[in-house]
Amino acid sequence: MQRLKFGRILAAGLLVLVLPLTATAQLKNIYSQRDRFHPEVGSHGMVVSQEKTASNIGVDILKKGGNAVDAAIAIGFALAVTLPRAGNIGGGGFMMVHLAKTGETVVIDYREKAPAQAHRDMYLNPDGTVNRHLLEAHHLASGIPGTVAGLWMAHEKYGRLPWKDLVAPAIKLAERGILINNDHVFTITKGKKRLKEFEATRKMFFKADGSMYKLGERIAFPDLAGSLKLIAEQGPSAFYEGEIAQKIAADMQANGGIISLDDLKNYKPVLREPVRGTYRGFEVVSMPPPSAGGIQIIQILNILENYPLQEYGSNTAQTLHLIAEAMRRSFADRGQYMGDADYWPVPVETLVSKAYAGKLSRDINTDRATPSWQVKPGEFMNKESDETTHFSVMDEEGNVVTNTYTLNFSFGSGIVVPGTGILLNNEMDDFSAKAGAKNAYGLLGGDANAIQPGKKPLSSMCPTIVFKNGKPLLATGSPGGPRLTTATLQVLINVMDFGMNIAAATNAPRIHHQWMPDRLRVEKGLSQDTIDILKNMGHDVRVTNTIGSTQTVMRKGKFFFGASDPRRPGAAAKGY
Repeated sequence: MQRLKFGRILAAGLLVLVLPLTATAQLKNIYSQRDRFHPEVGSHGMVVSQEKTASNIGVDILKKGGNAVDAAIAIGFALAVTLPRAGNIGGGGFMMVHLAKTGETVVIDYREKAPAQAHRDMYLNPDGTVNRHLLEAHHLASGIPGTVAGLWMAHEKYGRLPWKDLVAPAIKLAERGILINNDHVFTITKGKKRLKEFEATRKMFFKADGSMYKLGERIAFPDLAGSLKLIAEQGPSAFYEGEIAQKIAADMQANGGIISLDDLKNYKPVLREPVRGTYRGFEVVSMPPPSAGGIQIIQILNILENYPLQEYGSNTAQTLHLIAEAMRRSFADRGQYMGDADYWPVPVETLVSKAYAGKLSRDINTDRATPSWQVKPGEFMNKESDETTHFSVMDEEGNVVTNTYTLNFSFGSGIVVPGTGILLNNEMDDFSAKAGAKNAYGLLGGDANAIQPGKKPLSSMCPTIVFKNGKPLLATGSPGGPRLTTATLQVLINVMDFGMNIAAATNAPRIHHQWMPDRLRVEKGLSQDTIDILKNMGHDVRVTNTIGSTQTVMRKGKFFFGASDPRRPGAAAKGY
């Protein structure tokens, strides 16, 4: 745990003793040394991300006078270098910002869009089946990237430091190179066949002779550094109209892709109002469409509010059964009703209402699992990759940023645009390529999420802020496709229902149910007795290694707390 800095020594003698003792006494009221798991602690701010170098860069920006938004922008660019399988400038995502000065909480939606030439049946074979190759590892798989435009909007509206200063750390990393760690070795080895399929990708991640970089060796990304320099100097115009745009459009045209110069030039991020709910005296603020995640979190919490979970206990069979049943019903609604609200009438108010949750809860048998075939979308009138990544920031002024962005699969489509060092996403798989067909990760979809030009694919990403008495208490989010929603949810439940500190809330074993397939995923670490009880209740329990990778910050009084999920290597919370 980081050593706390309790202020400068302003005088000698008694004052030197009183200040630390007072701060220590305050800290004891909100943080116990007796806990099994301990968050990082800071007194001026907190940064949590899935990669420690990026976390350090975020803290450096705060120390230089930047606010939480400035730190988030620098982290976003840095992760494109240090965590290339998920961090990106060729993908998209969502950033939620809370502004201390005005009390406003807003969402910057920089999700990828379908190109103008996209159409509903573009991934169907002549026999009507879905062509997975075109959706996953082809130039047609990419939506129009939104990350650079989204980070620029955040800077223009809410940032403080010069744009160049925020991109500079990533440029330095790309030029100097990074040391290959175990995570790089594992993920590049796992994706070796796909990454070697494309010449520019092979050049970026492998040695000249085609061999892999070894643990501890340094790998630099000169083409990516060049792109970052252009973005630093010219802003988003470099990416959407200038040299980078020209290279993306040319690569698309040469390889059967459909993203054009006009598509890039016309891309604009959108400022949205978050969805809001309440739960046992807390206010929960999360992602609106085109993400389903925020609606699902609020809907599930609304269902669970009808049950005394604290009385049942954390991770008991009864509590987990009820959470699973709430998840099951929420995912049934996801496939039927949720899509890009700019193109489909998503019934948000109904889905997040207490009355609708009460109706759903009345159908839950507290002693028996409901078979998913019996659960239909409520009558009231495909998964992103595990390689999404999330980061959260709080600053001393009270500003909060929680951001989730992605390339979809690990390394996206696996395609690097020649001369740019930029990996392209394969986010088009998050659309419903065919009504009633599963995407790469088993999620069903229909007309609400059908492909249309300019439309954004349905997401599960759900950066979330919890407020208590009108003040931000914690911010969190996770990668993991539909599991990112349920991972984030369980961190919230562990804090709000069971009073855990955020490290304990992060480390607790998790479950996941997404309606179809009708399986209850549980992490290793849940007791066999509990698993047996869940099986006897009718759940088809499947033990899995990990669910999600949450990155959580909290503020209580003068202190900041950070918890980076140990489920992924290299993650780090950094306070100061």
